[in-house]
Amino acid sequence: MTQAKSGDTVRIHYTGTLLDGSTFDSSEGRDPLEFVVGSGQIIPGLDVAIPGLAVGDKKEVNVPCQEAYGPINPEMRQAIPREGIPDEVPLEIGIQLQMQSPDGQVLPVTVVEMDEATVTLDANHPLAGQDLIFNIEVTSIN
Repeated sequence: MTQAKSGDTVRIHYTGTLLDGSTFDSSEGRDPLEFVVGSGQIIPGLDVAIPGLAVGDKKEVNVPCQEAYGPINPEMRQAIPREGIPDEVPLEIGIQLQMQSPDGQVLPVTVVEMDEATVTLDANHPLAGQDLIFNIEVTSIN
């Protein structure tokens, strides 16, 4: 039976959960996730768990935050003057907005704090600082 190795195109079904058991993502009801093993297309902690698996294999993979979306980086949080945000943009804690960096790159941010004068935006990935658990099943290897 063929086992996955670096450079293979693999398809997996997966369910990703947090340590509290809540699901943050799943391929259920969708096509399997397709990626090239070892290419950096998926988070490192999941990528390294694939080699050696065969079609039909199921596995639970525990991924610490350092091998997922990294720890929370305080420098990715910034308080900006409230008047710097257009009036038509709805502001509430938890809402996701898009900002443009000086070099033109679009950056998703989340509103994490607000007061009368400032809005604090967080550009960390929403799963930064989280240890993750993936239940995977290999559906194909090419």
